[in-house]
Amino acid sequence: MKNIKSILLALFVIAGLNSLACTNFLVTKGASVDGSNFITYAADSHIRYGELYFTPAADWAEGSMRTIYDRGTNAIRGYVPQPAHTYQVVGYINEYQVAIGETTFGGREELIDPNGLIDYGSLMFMALERSKSAREAIKTIADLVEEYGYGSDGESFSISDKDEVWYMEIIGKGEEKGAVWVAIRIPDGYVSGHANAARIQTFPLRDGKKSITDKDWKKLYNKDIEVIYKNDIIKFARKKGYFDGKDKDFDFSAAYAPVDFSAARICDLRVWAMFNEVCDGMDQYWDYVTGKDLEHERMPLYVKPNRKISLSDMMSFMRNHFQGTELDKTQDIGADPFGSPYRCNPLYWEYEGKKYFNERSTETMQTGFSFIAQTRSWLPDKVGGIIWFGVDDTGSTVYTPFYCSISEVPIEYRVGNGDILTYSDNAAFWVFNRLAHFKYLYYNRVIDDIQKVQNKLETGYQEQVKYIDNQAVYMLNNGGEIETIALLTDFDAKAAANTVKRWKELDNYLLVKYLDSNIKVEKDGEFQRNGHGYPVKPKQPGYPDSWKKRVIEETGNRFER
Repeated sequence: MKNIKSILLALFVIAGLNSLACTNFLVTKGASVDGSNFITYAADSHIRYGELYFTPAADWAEGSMRTIYDRGTNAIRGYVPQPAHTYQVVGYINEYQVAIGETTFGGREELIDPNGLIDYGSLMFMALERSKSAREAIKTIADLVEEYGYGSDGESFSISDKDEVWYMEIIGKGEEKGAVWVAIRIPDGYVSGHANAARIQTFPLRDGKKSITDKDWKKLYNKDIEVIYKNDIIKFARKKGYFDGKDKDFDFSAAYAPVDFSAARICDLRVWAMFNEVCDGMDQYWDYVTGKDLEHERMPLYVKPNRKISLSDMMSFMRNHFQGTELDKTQDIGADPFGSPYRCNPLYWEYEGKKYFNERSTETMQTGFSFIAQTRSWLPDKVGGIIWFGVDDTGSTVYTPFYCSISEVPIEYRVGNGDILTYSDNAAFWVFNRLAHFKYLYYNRVIDDIQKVQNKLETGYQEQVKYIDNQAVYMLNNGGEIETIALLTDFDAKAAANTVKRWKELDNYLLVKYLDSNIKVEKDGEFQRNGHGYPVKPKQPGYPDSWKKRVIEETGNRFER
């Protein structure tokens, strides 16, 4: 047992290398343009490969066991019994339009249970395999950690279905089996977000009408219930010395994951950036999210947007690098001569004994994959649930649609087509990474070319989905479930192939156009030649004046002629 504990503790350390790593945004149907619920997830990691997971629905014989793999290392943690039936899962959405995303907030290290069997990744996948609604997913998560123990540090979950969007935070109890947690329904018409910091503060306590504990599971599906929490969440905090006030003043974050500079500037600032795009008055939280005043009032868990939010908006939120604010990453010295919003890791660094950090935005190099889960109550489940999936960093990915009922994942996004150490020429992950590295070299020269193709593909897919939706619903209503699934699977396969094909073409185009830091002359989409077949002399824009100024300030007259 001692060796097992040592191994698990080592896994926690390794997993910590990917901390401060993910971003989620939540939008309820009353806040969206078309009545969809949306949740987003950016899986940021230096070892995560971009591929679309797929688990078909299955019936299980009594005694069948599920292997629990550690999400950070892929080591086997143990085994748990399978239920009689599990549901199909495509990425992070299941056949009943239940979707889940996550970010890790860490919290108090002493609350990590080295004996906890179920880690956060297993919780997500098992909840999707066993739940027909967001509320059922919350109960599944709670039941699993109660029975088998929780084997990760503090975690936040976005959980949606076709009707509701929920936000859940959970943390272990150290050597004591189980976890403490709280889940809050985001009110319809509101938006929320989380990015590696605990966001739940005070919340309504058990009244049996709007707020219940896990002792009241029989009331779980009462639509008036908007808060669910572990019954000993306050008692345990008192026992550990984290809280000594009145119950009504209990603050989950303050007790289990106290705010520090990183929680504000590195984490909550990403949420603020999204809120700031859709909500008035966010300037009042500026001193907090920039880490200047940690005693300042924190942002609310959810806000009411000043406009309806579209799918294209959701894609835009995932590409935020603080543009439009004084922290715009394309404007400081870290942007280099070509205005890049990307920063080389590590996140924290030192120089001459002083500690510094790189600004952390939603858009970042090390994203393995990201998605926007769209759930639609007015459509049958097989048609209503879509995961808009992208690989590599969000700034230059293309969100491609995959319906929740498809029978297989296209080869370009399929698990096993390459991995983080194995290159594959037709794997979307590698195709997007090749192009992205050109962007990292010459960002402000190539980004317009990238966004032109990106926007054309994404808006095109949105229009195509409307047409396919109608076809699929008609087919489904006329008794053709098998034909409907075949239609959706074929559509997704063609979209996936088209995305990868078009991105390869764009990669080749960028190489020709910007070879050796020159810019080829174009007219009407054609590279220009002189009258004798040779290329027209390319443009040589050199460096911007802002960079020239810095060079002169640092070198004086060294390069003067």
